[in-house]
Amino acid sequence: MKLSNSFFYTIRDDIKDEDSKSGNLLVRSGMIKKEASGVYMFMPMGLRVKRKIENIIRDEMDKAGANEVLMPALIPSEIFHKSHRYDSFGPDMFKLNDRNDREFCLGPTHEELFVMAASEKIKSYRDMPFNIYQIQDKFRDEARPRFGLIRTREFTMKDAYSFDTDGETGEVSYQKMVEAYKKSFDRMGIDYRIVRADTGVMGGDLSEEFQAVTDIGEDVLVMCDSCDFGSNIEVAPVKAEEFDKEEAKEMEMVETPGAKTIEDIVSFLNIDIKKTVKTLVYNVDGEIIFALVKGDRDLNDTKLRKLLKANSVEMATEEELKTITDASFGSLGPIGVNVKIVIDNEVANMSNFVCGANKNGYHYINVNLSDFDVYMQGDIVNIREGDTCPHCSGTIYFKKGIEIGNTFKLGTKYSEALNLNYLDKENNLKPVYMGCYGIGVARCMAAIAEQKADEHGLVWPVSVAPFTVGITVINVKDESQMEIANNLYEEFNKKGIDVLFDDRDERAGVKFKDMELIGIPYRITVGKKASDGMLELKSRDGKIDTEISKDKIIDEIKKYL
Repeated sequence: MKLSNSFFYTIRDDIKDEDSKSGNLLVRSGMIKKEASGVYMFMPMGLRVKRKIENIIRDEMDKAGANEVLMPALIPSEIFHKSHRYDSFGPDMFKLNDRNDREFCLGPTHEELFVMAASEKIKSYRDMPFNIYQIQDKFRDEARPRFGLIRTREFTMKDAYSFDTDGETGEVSYQKMVEAYKKSFDRMGIDYRIVRADTGVMGGDLSEEFQAVTDIGEDVLVMCDSCDFGSNIEVAPVKAEEFDKEEAKEMEMVETPGAKTIEDIVSFLNIDIKKTVKTLVYNVDGEIIFALVKGDRDLNDTKLRKLLKANSVEMATEEELKTITDASFGSLGPIGVNVKIVIDNEVANMSNFVCGANKNGYHYINVNLSDFDVYMQGDIVNIREGDTCPHCSGTIYFKKGIEIGNTFKLGTKYSEALNLNYLDKENNLKPVYMGCYGIGVARCMAAIAEQKADEHGLVWPVSVAPFTVGITVINVKDESQMEIANNLYEEFNKKGIDVLFDDRDERAGVKFKDMELIGIPYRITVGKKASDGMLELKSRDGKIDTEISKDKIIDEIKKYL
């Protein structure tokens, strides 16, 4: 592509309404343009990057034996009612009515449609296994679109679905996809980790996330310094701390004026924080419950929801609390209240602890499990840095990540809901075992930008760069320079190497800055020494900066591809 007659522009100043490095640089480089909050146009350069990412994914999916399809973006809402997921999406789902007042939605996901498609093929066990996938846009009305392409309301996703007779063959299909994902992200040059995750609205037996490591990541990744344990903090198990068992003392109410926080209680009573229990109040599917955790722990909403098999878990409001007790937040405890009490595993190991007395300005000391009824016990707290690894004796540390892909063992959730069955060898009707696999295409683009950009602009790996080579002519009015540059341009094209020719009548400094901003991996400068047959070759990552003969330049670049 020659820049002199192309749709190309760059922006020198930072973009005020972009809150991430990747979003700022992608807009400044003319790769994307914001149309509305969470909605972006892809300009020619950005579209080339996006297409290369898609083609890497498509290549690895095809090699893994998956077949590409394309589902509609417009879906009748009744399909989601049938799978009992209509309400699960809530306000995130874009809804509209046609001229006949039939309700449709813009597809937030496509599990149901894939099941419908698969039903055309699946009759018996002989019709499986197989895997079908698409690269299609999704629509979700995010409450807070942010970080450029990382969290948007319209986004391109590769989603795939495997269909098997049972969990054993389903595991084989699942591992094929995991390997395809690894190869895809490796080819893109992304630094990623595989971690356990919450199945969320998708449901199923297992979810694993592929997380691009970056400081701007919204997810907290839990890692071990001694083993390969990795998990999203939402589901990371906590190895409950053990305590010396004390002989139970008599519970006593004590006055604690002005003590409303755990820190206040520790200071006022001069005790170890590990002797305190805090009580948190939640609305769980419309019912108020008290959740008890050790004073230095934070409750994990996701774990609480899964433990209680609930659809919705939210912090209770002051108005809701008043239906239970006159005490305020900070003075709550499990004694004498008519609500279900859920405790964390660590609380079960404690004795003679301190908690609120459900009376403002008062706490109980020497509280034990025998003093109140426990409705349910489980792991309901967040793991912390420095905790012992739940799989070994190593130490936990955190990283931040951007979710770029996920894999799910769906089991029979959707096949049962949508009557996708097959006849086994004994002629018995059984539900199909499914797996689900997603990659956020634009998120991959943003993740690469976040990880590899420098102070000058984007730094694309060759595999996804809009162009592999950029040719810059210092003086376009110099016929000799232009002739050499044009010849190089034609030769690169003949060799099938993506080449960008900056033939604009601009200052050399402007051209260099643009090449750096858009992140072309290799830049060839045709300048004064070109008449002597010498060109300048620089790599965007700074590892190459040399002069080389024009007759050897193509062979030299081919070494790096």
